[in-house]
Amino acid sequence: MRWYLSTRARLGCALLAASVVSCVLFLVGAWSNHSWAFADLLYNLFLAWVPLGLTIWLTRILQRRLWSHWQSLGVTLLWLCFLPNSFYMLTDFIHLQDYSRVDQIFDLIMFSSFILNAFVLGLISVYVVHAQLRWRMRDRNSTITLAGLLLATSFAIYIGRDLRWSTWDILFNPASLLFDISDRLLHPFSHPEMFTTTLGFFALIASIYAVAWYALRLVRQQKSMTVKQ
Repeated sequence: MRWYLSTRARLGCALLAASVVSCVLFLVGAWSNHSWAFADLLYNLFLAWVPLGLTIWLTRILQRRLWSHWQSLGVTLLWLCFLPNSFYMLTDFIHLQDYSRVDQIFDLIMFSSFILNAFVLGLISVYVVHAQLRWRMRDRNSTITLAGLLLATSFAIYIGRDLRWSTWDILFNPASLLFDISDRLLHPFSHPEMFTTTLGFFALIASIYAVAWYALRLVRQQKSMTVKQ
């Protein structure tokens, strides 16, 4: 009996398989080095999955609710809070030199696997939200809204890496988090690294997403032309 899987299900299986590969690479590295160093990569990859799960939840809510409904707004806010975790993993490369390891090239492969998987999960999550925006707005307005979301995400990555705040601090230490953010917003030129990190990540995420967006449109156009022929 042949099992039929939709394109979305196949994509989900591929993403899950890629994450399993990352975990296997970590286990191989842990065994060869007799160390559980870099175990945080496992947790960070889990956090990278959260935004994708939230977008799936959001699309189901939007099938029966307006985006202005409290459920839709609540899930959207949660998504925006967790989205930076997907792209934040790129900064984990700085930990490659933290330990003396058997094979640094293998560690580079392992890190790249985790980071690329997290980045792809984030891009897909953004694509789903972008598609929902385009159904409800003009293309220009949806693009501007998405750019604002990516800029906020990039600023959150700066807050996470340079100031060492996490998503959970929004719940457990909001006062101190708000103080650090307001200080940088009120005195931006006293913190030049805020501009370089935020704008750097924004340029990186936005440019890669634009390439992925137009690549998908090209594939769809070629597919429609093939069907017409």
